[in-house]
Amino acid sequence: MKSKLLSLGVLLLLCCAFVNPTYSQIKSDYDKDADFSKIKTYKFAGWVEDSDEAINQIDKKRVLSALKSQFDARGLELVEDNADAVVTLFVSVDQKTSKSSYTTYNNNMGYGGRWGYGYGYGYGGMGTATTTYTETDYNEGTLVLDLYDTETKSLIWQGVITTVVKSKPNKREKDINKKIAKLMKKFPILPES
Repeated sequence: MKSKLLSLGVLLLLCCAFVNPTYSQIKSDYDKDADFSKIKTYKFAGWVEDSDEAINQIDKKRVLSALKSQFDARGLELVEDNADAVVTLFVSVDQKTSKSSYTTYNNNMGYGGRWGYGYGYGYGGMGTATTTYTETDYNEGTLVLDLYDTETKSLIWQGVITTVVKSKPNKREKDINKKIAKLMKKFPILPES
């Protein structure tokens, strides 16, 4: 009986871990035929479909600064005109709700109780169960970075970050830098040593 309750408890903890809004997903893809060695300069073309309205001006600067830092580390130069590549950004923020529940079991009599098969024999006893249910609202943000070759006008790299948006500004700044650095590890041009 105890092993069944322990198994149930472990299962409930695992289920709660999957609905806990602390995850982040980072994905990328690139054109295997693109020649990334010819890309030496880039420019930001702005935010697609005015998606930047979903975030504040400070966070927009944080995103652009984090990206510039990562491109600088790879020897790419930010220019105003005649860039080898163009970067477009798209962001969306959606309000989500995380739901979780767990049940606590309490057997008041335990082993040797007076119920069931008699004193000293069994599992008898009155028991109770209490289920706790919680809902947590949070914001999920998705940032899509597209890199286009200006010569061929084709998409050559795309990076996507989906994560929980931190509510505290100082944590958001660290999180933006950390997530963009993690995304750029998948970029075909490696940082210079």
